[in-house]
Amino acid sequence: MFPRPLTPLAAPNGAEPLGRALRRAPLGRARAGLGGPPLLLPSMLMFAVIVASSGLLLMIERGILAEMKPLPLHPPSRVGAAWRGTASRPGGLPPNAGDSDLQVRQDVRNRTLRAVCRQPGMPRDPWDLPAGQRRTLLRHILVSDRYRFLYCYVPKVACSNWKRVLKVLAGVLDSVDVRLKMDHRSDLVFLADLRPEEIRYRLQHYFKFLFVRDPLERLLSAYRNKFGEIREYQQRYGAEIVRRYRAGAGPNPAGDDVTFPEFLRYLVDEDPERMNEHWMPVYHLCQPCAVHYDFVGYYEMLEADANQVLEWVRAPPHVRFPARQAWYRPASPESLHYHLCTTPRALLQDVLPKYILDFSLFAYPLPNVTREACHQ
Repeated sequence: MFPRPLTPLAAPNGAEPLGRALRRAPLGRARAGLGGPPLLLPSMLMFAVIVASSGLLLMIERGILAEMKPLPLHPPSRVGAAWRGTASRPGGLPPNAGDSDLQVRQDVRNRTLRAVCRQPGMPRDPWDLPAGQRRTLLRHILVSDRYRFLYCYVPKVACSNWKRVLKVLAGVLDSVDVRLKMDHRSDLVFLADLRPEEIRYRLQHYFKFLFVRDPLERLLSAYRNKFGEIREYQQRYGAEIVRRYRAGAGPNPAGDDVTFPEFLRYLVDEDPERMNEHWMPVYHLCQPCAVHYDFVGYYEMLEADANQVLEWVRAPPHVRFPARQAWYRPASPESLHYHLCTTPRALLQDVLPKYILDFSLFAYPLPNVTREACHQ
């Protein structure tokens, strides 16, 4: 009845596959790896992933689509916002085009989230979170009072472009195409800046969304950007990583030649709640069980999903999501496959539990790095 299970990671030297290793991991170790939230058995989590991503479920949803209620679009209150009406968006789909497909995708996403978040012990409200986790969450949710929405930004998932959009909507920038170095703090309002009663009101009444990406592809993007281009990260993190994990490293390494396996070894030893935001799991950044998001966009469908959000928040017709720069080369599935196939499988077995909730909540399959797949 259900689709064939995802191929587990092959273990070296005949050891048991990753799926079985994860399923029987000791409770204490798994809990520590997730940074505190109650353990969800990976077998149950992967069941949610498989069901949510199956073609069978998609066909079922298409069959009952006519009976589905429309997704919640927007709070009724609106001040000074010119709605797009029926005009086509530049470079995108006209409103209502592909609405059926969008509703199916979003309903599957919502079902996946609910399947995981309804498990006992999962947070139901931001105020159920420990103070440190709530502080991280509130510092990552951006506020637009004029358009009545909240956006939880996830680094390496087009968050710089979304911040440009927010600044244009606030009247700070004239266009998303203005070529300025992005200031990630100024002229932006975060939930953490507000009083508790103001936070509660907005969480209850505003449209809430976030965008996600394949967890390992996001890690590869962060690795390539921060350790290949940003001197500050090379000095602050790269040098320490080389000292810790490279045999024979001197006392003062430059930190500009960190390998991907060395980066993963560093992540294995890090507490997810204290990680840098560029590689912190989305679960800890945005708390999708504690905050009931109206829309989860996917990096893999960035243009279509971003355009739909702009429709729903009734942004003016001239405000569009920025096009990807011609020079930008994102981490691709092919590049990720190469890096994973050249990484020791035992290391992948250690790092994946840190991100298992991101895989499960957002229906991303675990990587296939069997010998057969890596030699294709």
